[in-house]
Amino acid sequence: MTIVVGYIPTPEGHAAFQHAIRVARKDEALLVVINSSRGEAAADPRVLSEDQLGTAEQQLDAAGVEHLLLQPVRGRSAADEVLAAADEHRADLIVIGLRRRTPVGKLLLGSNSQRILLEANCPVLAVKPDGAA
Repeated sequence: MTIVVGYIPTPEGHAAFQHAIRVARKDEALLVVINSSRGEAAADPRVLSEDQLGTAEQQLDAAGVEHLLLQPVRGRSAADEVLAAADEHRADLIVIGLRRRTPVGKLLLGSNSQRILLEANCPVLAVKPDGAA
């Protein structure tokens, strides 16, 4: 089994990452962690720093989860990167974090989560951070 998780350093991203680790450990699955950026990685707060990468790697190792931690910076959207990784690794599940957005916010800004939910070729598990409404 293979699980792909989209991970950015936000409460939603952390919730998705932690949930994906639990599922991967339980199912003895390969966990493919995608942390991507459209542009200059050093200027993008969604890109994990070296320290954050190290922490993520430690958490994955401590959980005993077989994993790949990927940081593609190819000018593609996060949705494109997650969907491509899911197809490339023949994912059985995608895990994403959700945040509350207004209908206008969804209309104006689009939604990586929405694209993944609609376009994925496998089931998608959407999680909210603890305490999220």
